[in-house]
Amino acid sequence: MGKEAFKQFVHTHPNLAGYVARGDMTWQKFYEMYDLYGENSVIWDPYQVAVTPPNTNVNKNVPTKKQETSWKDLVQMVKGIDLASVQKGIDGMQKAIGLVQEFTTKKAPTNASTYEPRPLYRYFED
Repeated sequence: MGKEAFKQFVHTHPNLAGYVARGDMTWQKFYEMYDLYGENSVIWDPYQVAVTPPNTNVNKNVPTKKQETSWKDLVQMVKGIDLASVQKGIDGMQKAIGLVQEFTTKKAPTNASTYEPRPLYRYFED
């Protein structure tokens, strides 16, 4: 039972991809189960139920490529934008850019000719 046989098994059981997409299982765990129990085991019975991946919930307001975008659809999309969250995102980006600018800008070096060392024979009180 090698990798190619496991790939064929996965192609005949596409439901397994839904479990991996949701994060319930990994391909490594499925392969280990396949290697230990084979493809005709009762261990596969719980995984025969179709599972939808997490990103299948499509926004109904956004038209697909097959539909034409009308002005009404465009206005509905603009109405759905939360301006407060957009402003928070912009503020966060500005802070991040400011931090990067602080680290990347070179400060002017201090002029060494204006520095005069204190004479050795003088005390602080003099």
